[in-house]
Amino acid sequence: MAKTSRPTAQKRAKERARQEKQQQKEARRLESKERKASSGLKSGEEDADIAGIRPGPQPLPAEWGPMSEIDEDKN
Repeated sequence: MAKTSRPTAQKRAKERARQEKQQQKEARRLESKERKASSGLKSGEEDADIAGIRPGPQPLPAEWGPMSEIDEDKN
């Protein structure tokens, strides 16, 4: 006995659903990319978390100064 055409129709529906899902994913990716590009730093702006930091060793805080200055404060 011959099979019905149901598996072919199911395959088409499944493929159509897969294509729609791929299109939705691509739309989300583009939206995310545009949002990241628009919210990014403009040229000349500096990240507030790293403002003032330069490469290499950083200066010591005032409370970590030389011991002679601390000894003078105690006397």
